[in-house]
Amino acid sequence: MSNSLLGYMHRAGTVTLLGMVGLLWGCASTAPHPPAPAVASVQDYTYVIGAGDSLNIIVWRNPELSMAVPVRPDGKVAAPLVEEIVAQGKTSTELARDIEKQLSKYVRDPVVTVLVTGFVGPYSEQIRVVGEAAKPQFLSYKKNMTILDVMIAVGGLTDFADGNRATILRTSEGNKQYVVRLKDLVKRGDVSANVEMKPGDILIVPQSLF
Repeated sequence: MSNSLLGYMHRAGTVTLLGMVGLLWGCASTAPHPPAPAVASVQDYTYVIGAGDSLNIIVWRNPELSMAVPVRPDGKVAAPLVEEIVAQGKTSTELARDIEKQLSKYVRDPVVTVLVTGFVGPYSEQIRVVGEAAKPQFLSYKKNMTILDVMIAVGGLTDFADGNRATILRTSEGNKQYVVRLKDLVKRGDVSANVEMKPGDILIVPQSLF
């Protein structure tokens, strides 16, 4: 058998082997995770306060006690006649009732309203985007938020992203992972690839191998 023929067979075998490795890699990277469900079913979602939120505390008939305050990194707020009180993890109504209890020591029948004017939300409910997004970041979750909303907020994908191998790590379901087709959605406009997000989801966008 000639050397040229042997060389051809060697090269052909190498190309075939590389092709098989690539195929197996692609299957291994996507097969273990099911497609993300189109509907996340977060019907009873209620926003809770997080560190970094801005609050407007209004005490009826007591303007001197009303003020705008930020939620500190430790999750607490302080206001006139109100000692440090935990705000993080509470709804605005729950926090208003807690403030009323403290003010009742000094004010007769206080009526308090808490308005959230700057939304960050607790870390456990933020949407995080990591990997080959144009602007990886965290986002405040909003009811009926979709992965298309997330991609618009982060500026889409980089040129190196393997969008159809992206996954959602769903912390609310014990870190279960789902595959999402970001390339089809963002690059090809395939709206059937759009899915709803859940609070605490982590979107992972891998880099393309080629």
